[in-house]
Amino acid sequence: MKTIMVGIGGIAVSNKPGEILKTMGLGSCVGILAVSVQKKVVGMAHIALSDSNMSLEKAKSLPGYFADTGVPMLLNEMKKLGINGHGDMIIKLAGGANVMDPCDLFCIGKRNVLSIRKYLWQNRLAPRTEDVGGSFCRTVWVEVDTGKVFLSSPGRGEWEI
Repeated sequence: MKTIMVGIGGIAVSNKPGEILKTMGLGSCVGILAVSVQKKVVGMAHIALSDSNMSLEKAKSLPGYFADTGVPMLLNEMKKLGINGHGDMIIKLAGGANVMDPCDLFCIGKRNVLSIRKYLWQNRLAPRTEDVGGSFCRTVWVEVDTGKVFLSSPGRGEWEI
């Protein structure tokens, strides 16, 4: 199996048998996964912040960094592989934790999750499954062949959503 690593702000899609999309270090960042089991197409974006107005220049060079630019781009990339919206696609979210803000002052993880949900809802999509929040980092990967999404975290093991 070939693993495609998706870095912070990265977006990847695949319909190649045997491939896996994977991202690591989801603390306050959120991994949004788009899966079409029937058509064997998967996509992933590693969202770091909620709003591209923080840095329009960065949004142009790395649109996956922000929820408001990354989610639309992920959905567009899925369309290029023949996925036509909510009937063809399952959305899953992972991350959005509070790992570096013990007083919950900035709520970056919560804001990221809410921004992603808002965009999805505006486009008649909703996450089918989420593993968000808490105070621990996650690694997430999705298999093209099965559409299964797995997570792992130090001290917590591995699980499927």
